[in-house]
Amino acid sequence: MSRPRKKKGRPVSGWVILDKPVGMGSTEAVSKIKWLFQAEKAGHAGTLDPLASGMLPIALGEATKTVPYVQDGAKVYRFTVAWGEERSTDDLEGPVTKSSDRRPLEQDVRAVMPKYTGVIMQTPPQFSAIKIAGERAYDLAREGETVEIPAREVEIGRLDIVEHSADRTVFEIECGKGTYVRSLARDMGRDLGCYGHIAELRRTEVDPFTPDDFVTVKELELARFGEAGQPDSGDLPMDFAAVDDFLIDTVAALDCLPQVAVGDDAATKLRLGNAVIVRGRDAPLEAEEACATARGRLVAIGAIEHGMFKPKRVFVG
Repeated sequence: MSRPRKKKGRPVSGWVILDKPVGMGSTEAVSKIKWLFQAEKAGHAGTLDPLASGMLPIALGEATKTVPYVQDGAKVYRFTVAWGEERSTDDLEGPVTKSSDRRPLEQDVRAVMPKYTGVIMQTPPQFSAIKIAGERAYDLAREGETVEIPAREVEIGRLDIVEHSADRTVFEIECGKGTYVRSLARDMGRDLGCYGHIAELRRTEVDPFTPDDFVTVKELELARFGEAGQPDSGDLPMDFAAVDDFLIDTVAALDCLPQVAVGDDAATKLRLGNAVIVRGRDAPLEAEEACATARGRLVAIGAIEHGMFKPKRVFVG
């Protein structure tokens, strides 16, 4: 019988709200953060394209269990649409596929914007992570295939013009899960009869996190290695206190859920999978989903039924 494989890294948990630079892929960013923290496991809550910058929430350790809650959160983007060209990727990366000499006036842009607010149907880009018959759309697109991607329902809560010039318009959008800003640029360009693509894209918020939570790779490297930088010898410093200061508690991802404070004894029972009585004057008697904390640390996610908290997912203290 083989021995269980020993986990590599530290059992560190929490959220790192990375200000991802242009040119870095989301998977590369996660690997970098995992290495800087020497974490056992890591994952992100919503891909950002390499040409996009901004907020990439990265979960370490136990926080990976809360990724779906952040993925479902509202997102805010600031983006620039360049008018006059449509591209295969709907951004600067791909070749031009259609072009026009026409340029929209600001009032023309404002006239089509109501069509793109509220609950709308949107077709994802050909170069996207959508799966078609088990394969990623971008893999098929790179092989030269044109695939039929079905439109899907997305929600756009707000769409504003920040700045307009002859050749481009800067927008800010607040939208729900699954919205493709690249598709928005493509579709508005077609409606305006001038074509368009994303020239710049920056994600500024992913609920519940805000720009105040941002940290850069450089800041983390400085905290990890100091002014001298990474040692040439390969012997990395073992003091993680400075870099761990940038971690946001796992429970921060669950602002959308009712929160119940429990004592140490109840926390132990919950972590063993046992239900406990919910105490406190303001504690809910019923909740389809809630989280329990002890001393401010996340203990469990579960349901409250008839005043009893029943754990569904527990977290190591």
